Amino acid sequence: MPPWLHDLGGGVHCIDTGFQRDRFDAAYLLVQDGHAAFVDTGTNHAVPRLLGALQHLGLPESAVDFVIPTHVHLDHAGGCGLLMQSLPAARLVVHPRGARHLIDPTVLYAGALAVYGAEEMARSYGELVPVAAERVMTSHDGMTLEAAGRTLLFADTPGHARHHHCIWDPTTRGWFTGDTFGASYREFDTSAGPWLIPVATPPQFEPKALRLSVQRLLAMQPHCVYLTHFGRLEVLPDRTAHMLGVLDDLVQLGHACQGRAGRHDALRRGVLELLTASLHAHGCTLPAASVAELLEVDLELTAQGLGTWLDRQQSSAA
Repeated sequence: MPPWLHDLGGGVHCIDTGFQRDRFDAAYLLVQDGHAAFVDTGTNHAVPRLLGALQHLGLPESAVDFVIPTHVHLDHAGGCGLLMQSLPAARLVVHPRGARHLIDPTVLYAGALAVYGAEEMARSYGELVPVAAERVMTSHDGMTLEAAGRTLLFADTPGHARHHHCIWDPTTRGWFTGDTFGASYREFDTSAGPWLIPVATPPQFEPKALRLSVQRLLAMQPHCVYLTHFGRLEVLPDRTAHMLGVLDDLVQLGHACQGRAGRHDALRRGVLELLTASLHAHGCTLPAASVAELLEVDLELTAQGLGTWLDRQQSSAA
């Protein structure tokens, strides 16, 4: 089996998409009784690995019944259109707020292009391929779907994005959480276990909604969560409490920086200080420069996410 494909048990396989670096971005392949479903796809550049996973597991492309992005951010859904071209029997199952962006990705691509520029878009994402509308079905809160030998349950989970759903797998008692249950990078694992932090990406980060979504997922008493960033984590009370505590700290940081000149830079510095202190308490001994490099994407996106949330709050109060 290739090093980017991992059998997690219960018919769940983790595919390291290779986005940004190793063990940063995952897609999942559910398999049972000759039927399969993908949860998240990574970007276009991940599609050869997704199709390669089928080959390594001895499955034809026609075995895939569903492709299920947790939300339409490009590191989760950017490869959907290209992947679907190779899966003749598959339907795309997407949150209703995200469906139009995958049927016609023009707006989605233009927004990302404005942020990243043409060179970075080509390097990391590639051209977005539309999905034919007749192959798209939308989820709704509480919907069930027979897929890969199990009855998946969909939950509407805003907070990270309003077009986000999470998927419950009763076979493993695990949630496929996209970005709702945070991120945990293997470079920061210590003897204390994995380090888990919230993902506060713009433009729809809403901390109160995110906390409620996390609490809703916990109400199912899951054994594990399948994070896109990155891998399967056992759900433990202390780990979850830490992640929600960091969320509260980010909210306090945002309020402290509101109205400051150079707010974005202040937020970015504050996020780095907050996360570095958290890692130190977790027992991480990596040099400060390595920590800053590994968290570079998170620092920028969290500062932007806090900024857009603060701006919305200010607008609603006006």
